[in-house]
Amino acid sequence: MKGKRILLVIGGGIAAYKVLELIRRLREQDASVSPVMTKAAKEFITPLSVASLSGNRVFDDLFSLTDEMEIGHIELSRAADLVVVAPATADLLAKLAHGLADDLASTLLLATDKKILVAPAMNVRMWENPATRRNVASLRRDGVLFVGPEVGDMACGEYGAGRMSEPAAILAAIEDALRSDTRIALPGQPLAGRRVVVTSGPTREPIDPLRYLGNASSGKQGHAVAAAAARAGAEVVLVSGPVALPDPAGVRTRHVTTATEMLAAVEAALPADMFIAAAAVADWRVADVAAQKLKKGAQAPVLRLVENPDVLTHVAQSPARPRLIVGFAAETENLIDNARAKLAAKGCDVIVANDVGEDVLGQDENQVTIITRAGTEIWPRMRKDHVALKLVAYLSKLMEADRAR
Repeated sequence: MKGKRILLVIGGGIAAYKVLELIRRLREQDASVSPVMTKAAKEFITPLSVASLSGNRVFDDLFSLTDEMEIGHIELSRAADLVVVAPATADLLAKLAHGLADDLASTLLLATDKKILVAPAMNVRMWENPATRRNVASLRRDGVLFVGPEVGDMACGEYGAGRMSEPAAILAAIEDALRSDTRIALPGQPLAGRRVVVTSGPTREPIDPLRYLGNASSGKQGHAVAAAAARAGAEVVLVSGPVALPDPAGVRTRHVTTATEMLAAVEAALPADMFIAAAAVADWRVADVAAQKLKKGAQAPVLRLVENPDVLTHVAQSPARPRLIVGFAAETENLIDNARAKLAAKGCDVIVANDVGEDVLGQDENQVTIITRAGTEIWPRMRKDHVALKLVAYLSKLMEADRAR
């Protein structure tokens, strides 16, 4: 992020204290931070703290004569590479959704022509209020990026969705927003109003408290698909196995460990318009998990395996079957034949096949083949986030064609 310019709008909420750590992390990566504080924000953290950490003056007055002689709010809004709002209070989200501009922060948001990333923070009842939900849906359709909110305990004593994401997650969302390749476009919001469920990462099936069976999956492709679907305007639920990745911006993430947990989380997320099964689900689990760590002995322990539930097949056969079901096939041989067999056996509409012998596991690039009953498309090797954008654009067209019939 060296040399990138971040316009940071700080809203008035108890989570504002996290912004100080976010600024510190941005500066560590040599990003420039121009802070803007609302009147309420200054009730929670001081402008002196923000200015000291950012190395820049704090802007807070729309009618500053010196700044406005140079039309300062326009210059601020256009000079940045990215606009970040944290905490994004219910009030700021409502102003942004309805185009209100009654202070410097809201005026900047209305005047900018750059990407906007918001990190919501509010009481769970405020987050779940129909007015907030409408505003969030409207902002997603307008292309505003979201990171969080998270589920957890709140300062008010309640528990639920509404906690602002941690600085590390916001930083990752900023990096993702800055590196998104605009050459691969998602025209408009092709999945606006749609609900998409995505699975990603591996599952881990315990052998004992320390060991497990699992697949080698980083989750990079599945997480990129979830982020691309959110960018396309969809309401996205990501069911993720254990990965070393931050939750994608604008996505509700449910963390699971085992295949059984993944199936339960997917069922809870239905109904949906689209299901994309990118996770590497373990085929088997240990029938009898040891309560204590297994010790070395004269003989190796014998593990009795039982078959795990097939998440993809289960969803395809569900009474709540989504209109479009997409499976992934990671193969080491006979890629096309095995993928076609999976398409027929699983009852899905699209298979995204890739040869895992081609050094893609854990890497940032992938080469996939798209298989449907109508034919096969071989895509060139590209970055996984580019694969995700292209895939979501492709699936959006399938959804539109299905609706037109």
